[in-house]
Amino acid sequence: MSTVTSQKPHDRLAQALSNEMAAVSALIRERMASEHAPRIPEVTAHLVEAGGKRLRPMLTLAAAKLCGYTGPYHIHLATTVEFIHTATLLHDDVVDESSQRRGRPTANLLWDNQSSVLVGDYLFARSFQLMTEPGSMPVMRILSNAAATIAEGEVLQLTAAQNLATTEQVYLQVVRGKTAALFSAATEVGGVIADAPEDHVRALFDYGDALGIAFQIVDDLLDYQGDTSATGKNIGDDFRERKLTLPVIKAIALADDEERAFWVRTIEKGKQTEGDLEHALTLLNKHGTLKATQADALAWAEKAKSALAPLPAHEIKDMLIDIADYVVSRLT
Repeated sequence: MSTVTSQKPHDRLAQALSNEMAAVSALIRERMASEHAPRIPEVTAHLVEAGGKRLRPMLTLAAAKLCGYTGPYHIHLATTVEFIHTATLLHDDVVDESSQRRGRPTANLLWDNQSSVLVGDYLFARSFQLMTEPGSMPVMRILSNAAATIAEGEVLQLTAAQNLATTEQVYLQVVRGKTAALFSAATEVGGVIADAPEDHVRALFDYGDALGIAFQIVDDLLDYQGDTSATGKNIGDDFRERKLTLPVIKAIALADDEERAFWVRTIEKGKQTEGDLEHALTLLNKHGTLKATQADALAWAEKAKSALAPLPAHEIKDMLIDIADYVVSRLT
């Protein structure tokens, strides 16, 4: 770690970017307003004000600052990133039939599925309006591509999630789509708006990509070994929702016939009974796949840190390195 302090890295970054983050919050409130449909700000405010870390927009601001940007448009881009993220959360909770997010009831539970889907659509539309305002075609290309990649990743997950033939390669493709695409777009546009050299922009993209993959692998691991009060999720939700994540994919690759039959019944066919989650955890521990998955997450975090090498020395760079460490520190 580059700085020794009791403060969490994302809090330090938030502090270093406090003025910019305040401007992003103001723009979020302004653009999520709706003159004709009061339900839009109601639903959006429930999610936006649920106390999320706003890591993705912070990454855009950090990348722009690291590259010496002095204009106003990083605020628009950070807000765009947050709107895309919030829209996908609203849609995800409907698809997953979730009842809890960040320790609070989900919007689809408090209102209904229709409201969640349509407000998500509204936020996507708002994000496209916002991304045009800097007048940069490369920025629009990066963010619109990310929006398409996220949707593609979610659809791929629908078919891959309950298919025992899903490999680690397909899992990585899903993760790159549904999670890492927005991280890498968030960091890349910060460099692009600052007119940074090509190798710096590439470094920021690579950092965001690896950080996003590490982040999702950690999330999937915490589903089997996390602290519910800290994660706001119940242990085993992915198992109950029949989602094939990395620990299970690794266990299936090592399974004997009897174990494979268990995974076919519980994940492919969805016939789950009392004690199945405990048995799944026994198999994951037997094959050491939780530890192997943890090693993968740590390797991606290292990749994120080393990606920043071409960028100049800067306190923001140190904080980004610390954030990569922090993402995987949730596992210890």
